[in-house]
Amino acid sequence: MLVLGIETTCDETAAAVVERRADGSGRILSNIVRSQTEEHAPFGGVVPEIAARAHVDLLDGIVARAMQEAGTGFAELSGVAAAAGPGLIGGVIVGLTTAKAIALVHNTPLIAVNHLEAHALTPRLTDSTEFPYCLFLASGGHTQIVAVLGVGDYVRLGTTVDDAIGEAFDKIAKMLGLPYPGGPQVERAAASGDATRFAFPRPMLGRPDANFSLSGLKTAVRNEASRLTPLEPQDINDLCAGFQAAVLDSMADRLSAGLRLFRERFGAPKALVAAGGVAANQAIRRALREVAAKAQTTLIVPPPALCTDNGAMIAWAGAERLALGLTDTMDAAPRARWLLDANAVAPGKFTNTRAGF
Repeated sequence: MLVLGIETTCDETAAAVVERRADGSGRILSNIVRSQTEEHAPFGGVVPEIAARAHVDLLDGIVARAMQEAGTGFAELSGVAAAAGPGLIGGVIVGLTTAKAIALVHNTPLIAVNHLEAHALTPRLTDSTEFPYCLFLASGGHTQIVAVLGVGDYVRLGTTVDDAIGEAFDKIAKMLGLPYPGGPQVERAAASGDATRFAFPRPMLGRPDANFSLSGLKTAVRNEASRLTPLEPQDINDLCAGFQAAVLDSMADRLSAGLRLFRERFGAPKALVAAGGVAANQAIRRALREVAAKAQTTLIVPPPALCTDNGAMIAWAGAERLALGLTDTMDAAPRARWLLDANAVAPGKFTNTRAGF
């Protein structure tokens, strides 16, 4: 089957065509991504209104390029998939509405994809990873540890109680006067810094749950930066190095707890999978390899172009759902928020699952 995928949840306008073969393997026929980094850079972050307008201006052309590069026509498509959330609602509306229009005109099934599910299923496209596996999803908006048990079957094992990892990297960059996008800038500065100069905290270390917290670490960096003002270039490098080292230590501990919880509830995972833009950080990748080795499991990280937001992951998630007969009607609604695990609750809250409670 051939599926067109559309991604517009944040500041990438993307479309792709993916083939899902009868044996369940996949092949990317096209994957066009247009980043809006230049448009948002003057503001130091993503401006939702600018992002939505850019999606309107760009999406039709990007869909046309994806179809042309794939060498196929709309009549040959088995389905049209669009990220229906979570994300910036203006952008989500643009992508989902476009997918609905294509599906209506060409009488093609529509699949409204959860953006997080698309990240979760990407290793099945790139590496044919078998269920169940443990997903570490880390991006600007999300930090979660998820048991991926099957298509549409996810259990959240841990999440952040405040900042996502990517969000924390971006905020530290802005705090230290580094240009947008901040994550790569912090990684670059950390490579020239002394990670031992500052005694930054390692949040949540040793806790039995698998949740994350980065707000206190962010405050500790701000306090040191304020104390040193005006900052010299080496101060910035050392602050970034100390911050990144603290994140790595905390991440490794939290992931180890998450893998332990996975084994207790579901047995040994087939792999530890890392997805989301933060997985492009090379220091984080090295730390992930160590965590996987200690847990005696395989680490799978999709190529960097498929870790960040892209249309191929949306098309693949659509194909996986379509293969199970899971499609959506034209009433499918765009969502600013959309939990991957429908039973998940906020950290620190508990539910009683017995009947009547």
